[in-house]
Amino acid sequence: MGPYYIIEGGNRLSGSIEPQGAKNEALEVISAVLLTSEPVVMHNVPDIVDVNNLIGLLKAMGVKAEKICSGSWRFQADDIDTDYISSADFVERCAALRGSVLVVGPLLARFGRAYFAKPGGDKIGRRKVDTHITGMIKLGAQMEVEEQFHAYCLSAPQGLHGCYMLLDEASVTGTANLVMAASMADGVTIIYNAACEPYVQQLCRMLVRMGVNIQGIGSNLLTITGVSRLGGTEHRILPDMIEVGSFIGMAAITQSSITIKNVSHPNLGIIPSAFERLGIKLEKRDDDIYVPAQDTYKIVSNLDGSIPTIADAPWPGLSPDLLSVMLVTATQCKGTVLIHQKMFESRLFFVDNLIEMGAQIILCDPHRAVVVGLDHEVPLHANRMYSPDIRAGIAMLIAALAAKGTSRINNINQIDRGYQDIDGRLRSLGAHIERFT
Repeated sequence: MGPYYIIEGGNRLSGSIEPQGAKNEALEVISAVLLTSEPVVMHNVPDIVDVNNLIGLLKAMGVKAEKICSGSWRFQADDIDTDYISSADFVERCAALRGSVLVVGPLLARFGRAYFAKPGGDKIGRRKVDTHITGMIKLGAQMEVEEQFHAYCLSAPQGLHGCYMLLDEASVTGTANLVMAASMADGVTIIYNAACEPYVQQLCRMLVRMGVNIQGIGSNLLTITGVSRLGGTEHRILPDMIEVGSFIGMAAITQSSITIKNVSHPNLGIIPSAFERLGIKLEKRDDDIYVPAQDTYKIVSNLDGSIPTIADAPWPGLSPDLLSVMLVTATQCKGTVLIHQKMFESRLFFVDNLIEMGAQIILCDPHRAVVVGLDHEVPLHANRMYSPDIRAGIAMLIAALAAKGTSRINNINQIDRGYQDIDGRLRSLGAHIERFT
């Protein structure tokens, strides 16, 4: 059955909480250690399943990985087992970890060959890898389908060569993979319609410190001048913006006063203003966010009085990872809002659990849900739930904290993939949550 949470909801929380290091950035920058034989030191690395599994994969490849202290690691990829990275075991491990797609670019660039396992991870709908593979072929890679491995084999025996490419979508992992591959390509690579999330910016700045010339960081037009050899560096991972948003929603739905510490305001983008559209007041205090308790949270209508839409979009738009949290938060605000999840067709199916808890939600189709807020006048009631993915899992947890009675959430391994010691940190705020195995 696996581990599960028992949550006694309906209690107000208080105190301060600090977001962990960003999961999505960690997967990118840790994969980048494969580009150099020199040491790379990382700080603020989150202790979560997806990151630990990636580190385990790197160790199996021959990377020396030493935990210096809590959150800090030293990596050195000076003795990669080239036989292992062509083995069935390697491909199987990659297939089980979505973040493993990010090792393909570095391996192809440095060793001229890489297996691209068809990815695993969340069950949130189709996640195509065309952007990655098409871009690598433009850089000069050859592709073969290896049916026995259920994987693509990319090879570049003559090395990669710089080129111009216009991405078919502003894929975050696709951009990161191609930037890493282009870092060792011969000549100049221009990537247009590149993703420009802060995590991609962080990866680019890290590669610049390692010796790569990258122009246009923070824009959707990147120019990368490849080098034959990258050096070591030291890097600090940003706080996780998805955790920041999760804690804002948690404070509102439980009508609690919470301080979120060290949020890196410049890298939050539209997230604070998106939550303010739900009527949540936020106060910026140095690099913290203070969320005061409110009697009511009134959803802000459009200027003409019509029902607002909250939708995801590529950066600097709203991250799709936060729509599940915003949806559950809106169930206890005052007013009506349309949540439009454009990027993944199965991410809203968890709302059935919220409807069973008393939430007023109309699921229009796989991408859209209308939420009629109950303004805390009709509280959610407890439920037994199953977490299908990381973000739905944290949304269910937030709902359970607000619900009257005792809830149970099964399959919390999904939550563990993205949130570090979340039950322990929530207990420090006064949450009644226990983990059972």
